[in-house]
Amino acid sequence: MFRIVLVAVTLSVPTLASAQQFTAAQRDACKGDYEKYCSNVMPGGGRVLACLSKESAKLTDACKAALSTAAAK
Repeated sequence: MFRIVLVAVTLSVPTLASAQQFTAAQRDACKGDYEKYCSNVMPGGGRVLACLSKESAKLTDACKAALSTAAAK
């Protein structure tokens, strides 16, 4: 049973990671907001996306649009 769970988790990790990758344009749109609100967050595992989403009311319109595009994928 442990092996089945381990295989399932291992196979799902690359999918989750690729879904949370930003394009260069999205990174550029959110760079200032990241530095202002989330610079203490270590990238990886969706942590930056989670931080930016948490601060969504404060983000620039360009970053909000980039996050919306990222979430739609």
